[in-house]
Amino acid sequence: MGLAGLLAGGAIAFRGQQAPKWLIISFWFLAAMALVAAYLLTLGPAE
Repeated sequence: MGLAGLLAGGAIAFRGQQAPKWLIISFWFLAAMALVAAYLLTLGPAE
């Protein structure tokens, strides 16, 4: 979840710097994937 926070912060910072749209979108996408991975890691073993 910490990685997702760093990626979201990077996306916000790049938005303020007028970075290319594809870079901002890719950071948000990676942040979402990091949240999904964090959630999946918290699930117990499948029985």
